[in-house]
Amino acid sequence: MTEPQITELKSIPKSPSFWKEAWRQFRQRKLAMLSLGFVLFLSIVALFAPAISGSKPIVCKYKGEIYFPMLGYYSPRFEATFLSENFFGNYHDNLKENDPDSWAIWPLHFSDPNRPLDPDEWPGYPRTPQSSAPNSINWFGTDSKATDVFSQMVHGTRTALLVGFVSMGIASVIGITLGGLAGYFGGWTDSLISRLIEVVMCIPTLVLILALVAVINERTIWHMMAVIGATGWTGIARLTRAEFLKLKTMDFVSAARVLGVGHIRIMFKYLLPNALAPVLVPITFGIAAAILIESALSFLGFGPANSPSWGKLLNSGRQNLEDWWLILFPGFAIFLTVLAYNLIGEGLQEATDPRLRDSGSME
Repeated sequence: MTEPQITELKSIPKSPSFWKEAWRQFRQRKLAMLSLGFVLFLSIVALFAPAISGSKPIVCKYKGEIYFPMLGYYSPRFEATFLSENFFGNYHDNLKENDPDSWAIWPLHFSDPNRPLDPDEWPGYPRTPQSSAPNSINWFGTDSKATDVFSQMVHGTRTALLVGFVSMGIASVIGITLGGLAGYFGGWTDSLISRLIEVVMCIPTLVLILALVAVINERTIWHMMAVIGATGWTGIARLTRAEFLKLKTMDFVSAARVLGVGHIRIMFKYLLPNALAPVLVPITFGIAAAILIESALSFLGFGPANSPSWGKLLNSGRQNLEDWWLILFPGFAIFLTVLAYNLIGEGLQEATDPRLRDSGSME
């Protein structure tokens, strides 16, 4: 090859990778990008919920030691034991009373998602009224137990997103593993896993969770996520199986086998990256479905007892229809969140499927 030919070859621009091209196509869909921004906003709210709304300090200095009481909202074991036992949740008065030199940084909105505030717990803060409409202190009003709705909405964001991500994380691991095994090995392995998929598809997730609730006395959000994940992997497995069946006949897989590459490495290093794009679509739709299931169970009164939830607020509004704010705010949040994930899934499907992409451009 002559030097001019080599120079000409070097001047040819490289084609973008599949993922770069998919991201470029996804960014052209305004609704999908807007939905992605909304989900990122919810993630920030969920992550920093105790700093946005709560009655526990973000950080405080007490008797020469630094503590982070707000971590108690994530898990009680993260909270300093002597603080939670001696203060009974009222940090504002007890910090100064027990240590005049103490200081604390408080959340942006002083309220609590699990209890009504005591009178004068915060300077100038009146006793929280029951079933109060939105006002300058309780921005989204209060429920029948005088608990602040805005604080429950903020902390309920963590519950909603946690259920979606963790349950579909479990479902993705099970579905991709079993689907990959079935599609790659075929034969009796494929038949056995396919029959297992059919059996699991016959089990209604909602009925299984209700049966679990009847058995477990102290149910938590983790029980719900485990059941949703253990029953929501079938669609992912079937799609992964189909992709592996198609990809294992290609030349690069045959070349890897000739070179002596092991089955596990072929499956997860060569096949899975090429099959991952279409698998992401049902995962995204599954997150939306998991959020709906959790909200429905909490609405019916079968949700976790100690976790703030949008579905619980809807249930409170159902018991007293005059409290319109208990229906409007959580209902709107559930609607927007589920819609956002569905739009993201639709955008991923169009961005990763050339047939849909070409048809969309032709329109």
